[in-house]
Amino acid sequence: MYSLIWRNCDYLGIYIKILYLVILMDGNPLVSVIIPTKNSSKTLAQCLDSLKNQVYENTEIIVVDNYSTDNTLEIAKWYTNAVYTFSPERSSQINYGVRMSSGKYIYRVDSDFILEPQIISEAVNAAESNNYAAILIHNTSDPTVSFWAKVRKFERDMYESDDLNIAVRFIRRDIFLALGGFDPELIYGEDYDLHNRIIQKYSIGRINSKEMHLAEYKSLIEVAKKNYYYGKSASKFLKKNKGRGIKQVSPFRKTYLKHLNEFMRNPILTIGFIIYQVVRYASGMLGLLVHILSSLY
Repeated sequence: MYSLIWRNCDYLGIYIKILYLVILMDGNPLVSVIIPTKNSSKTLAQCLDSLKNQVYENTEIIVVDNYSTDNTLEIAKWYTNAVYTFSPERSSQINYGVRMSSGKYIYRVDSDFILEPQIISEAVNAAESNNYAAILIHNTSDPTVSFWAKVRKFERDMYESDDLNIAVRFIRRDIFLALGGFDPELIYGEDYDLHNRIIQKYSIGRINSKEMHLAEYKSLIEVAKKNYYYGKSASKFLKKNKGRGIKQVSPFRKTYLKHLNEFMRNPILTIGFIIYQVVRYASGMLGLLVHILSSLY
């Protein structure tokens, strides 16, 4: 008799624990963090450490690697069991990671970013409280890398309150899937493209916490190479996102006018900014021209 009572008490305790977990999980939805990688060993551990140090605990980390030849996979497996290999580019990698995920929200984090500890908590709270489809999270640059990193931070921080030159990365999974995710045909502007599709149908929010980009340019040669590569694939993005897309890639942006005082107060960074933009757009236009000419023959 007493054993039966104790057994029922044990069952009751189990039921209470299960009910508690259900309530807890319902109030703290799972967030699936998708990280595309390719030879990312220099920054991946810092990225993953910043995820492990998040205030918000109900997360899963999914790493999708593009056949790295360094020890990226080894590092990733120290932090998560959800490590996959997929190609050919970031868009396909992220889409695959989302298909393998289980969260209510997905958060695309590049392997060379680190996050402030409260980012995910703030994003979830904002999305849940306001029924937002997606959340804008400002990303800045690590100014310790080089002078050109300081220039990039100078520029990027002008976009903190901008509505045009920023793209959502924290998105409700069902909406991400309904919109088809990232366009796998796009190498350049895939984040702008998805953002543009989301805001056509849904409302989005913004939080104060920030990401920081670690792998900044160390020289103008790096600036030229990267933007030449992007320029060769920019035509697909511009064809798909005609009006808004052209504004998003234009060197003439309204947000610069709003920050004229900062240009005046920082003459060295302003000169660097002008040089950076000339190299950036010249190499991008060269890449675009090469692409157009090669498609004619």
